[in-house]
Amino acid sequence: MSKSEALVLYGVGSPNVVKVGILLEELARDYELRYVAVFKGDQFKPELLAMNPLGKVPVLVDPAFGRPLYESGAILVYLAERSGRFLPDRGPDRYEVIEWVMVQMANIGPMFGQLNHFRQALQPGEEPYAEARFAQASQTLYRVLDERLRAQTWIAGGAYSIADMAIYPWALYLERHGFAPADYPALIRWRDTIAARPAVIRANARFQEAFADKSNRDRKAATDAELDLLFGRGSFAPPKDFSRVRG
Repeated sequence: MSKSEALVLYGVGSPNVVKVGILLEELARDYELRYVAVFKGDQFKPELLAMNPLGKVPVLVDPAFGRPLYESGAILVYLAERSGRFLPDRGPDRYEVIEWVMVQMANIGPMFGQLNHFRQALQPGEEPYAEARFAQASQTLYRVLDERLRAQTWIAGGAYSIADMAIYPWALYLERHGFAPADYPALIRWRDTIAARPAVIRANARFQEAFADKSNRDRKAATDAELDLLFGRGSFAPPKDFSRVRG
């Protein structure tokens, strides 16, 4: 495949971008990682908004598709269907996989992401109701995942699939969210199994090399105005102290 035919994945080292990278590595696809400085607001520049009007990453550009593709779940389904791998082509198993991709998109990502926000962008106890609400929702989701994985090896469909790839990077937040790994043994077993896959090891190394230093630099240097833009804060009052976000 020539350089002009390679896929381009725009993003940062966030779970929604990493899960696409994992699938690309599993498929042994040739792709370029292109950094989007989200702490600097690059996702809202005209060239990115032309590819995704929501101003979010990831965005995948595949010359064979003919236009940019956004929303990570849609990207996973597209790549899996095109390759004929990691998503059954018909029947109940297919829709079980799609169900769990949707669980990640509609539940796990939003709940875990909100818990991250209220624990990083605010001081402890500053918004106790919001933090408690998203902590409880996250705990429920971790419990559901653990119970499911006690009964089966993979999340859906009887085989390793895009459902596992979608959920795995988000499930790495368990400890950061303050939950004890010993309380979720099946989830930890599943995480460790995926982490040992050669494609996942390659994806992690590639993302670390391409994005980690740039993202850490931009996060630490972000101004209050840039963080307001990132978090979608308009006229309402921002948190008093952004130090937890910058690290």
